[in-house]
Amino acid sequence: MKFKLYFLIVLVSLFFISCGGKKSVIKSKNRSTSKSKTFVEKEDVALKRLPSVNQASHVKKLKRKSDDLNKNTLDYIKTYAPLAVVKMHEYKIPASISLAQGILESGSGQSTLARKSNNHFGIKCHTGWGGERVYHDDDEDDECFRKYKYVSSSYNDHSDFLTTRRRYAFLFKIKNNDYKAWAKGLKKAGYATDRKYPEKLIYIIETYKLYEFDKIGKRDLKKLKADPIEVTPVEKEVVVATTDAAEAHTVQKGDTLYSIARKYGTTVALIKKLNKLKDNHLDIGQKLILK
Repeated sequence: MKFKLYFLIVLVSLFFISCGGKKSVIKSKNRSTSKSKTFVEKEDVALKRLPSVNQASHVKKLKRKSDDLNKNTLDYIKTYAPLAVVKMHEYKIPASISLAQGILESGSGQSTLARKSNNHFGIKCHTGWGGERVYHDDDEDDECFRKYKYVSSSYNDHSDFLTTRRRYAFLFKIKNNDYKAWAKGLKKAGYATDRKYPEKLIYIIETYKLYEFDKIGKRDLKKLKADPIEVTPVEKEVVVATTDAAEAHTVQKGDTLYSIARKYGTTVALIKKLNKLKDNHLDIGQKLILK
């Protein structure tokens, strides 16, 4: 009798040990799977078509000099440095500034806002935003932020945001390699309420040597196969929905090149080319060729 009881206890113990072992394996698998999706899920065609800016070797050099650098930030640089450089040549915003803002505002792509909406620059809805929205606590509870399908669209919107608002116009008189003046200028223009915003941007730029990307000229870039804005899936969706769009647009109050491009399923670059625009300034009543 004692032997049977002992045998039964052993069997029950083995059963529970077996179940416990299976559970721990499943949890471990789930953790690793979700972690590996951080950047893969947010890539789009635009990112894959960009030229190399030696971002991988840049990160390797940083790793050799210091083991204390944030891994997520290094991954962010490898993923988005080419996009920042391309935007620099298109909009005259230093690549170091775009990258540093993206890193700071999105927590290197790890923040809740970045994960839920691909919003890497903390841009709020503001008047005239017709895209998707998410609500997130910031300076106030439940504030409205812009939502993008892809991160490249967030970078496009950030560039348009700075170039089409007059309060940022003075920034474009600053030399492209003066990242310190740009950082201080963003705070002066009211981009962020944080008093230490310039210092934080400068720290990121200097710690990760992002100023090196400001030195990359157009000739240093490999020839692009396509305009990165045109291949962004978000823009393609708009094109499909507006195939029979008008051939011209009369600028109205509140219009920006980016909002017009989204409305008619085209790109800022194409509108500027067709209308021989040197910058993004628009006048009310101005007629723009769209095709």
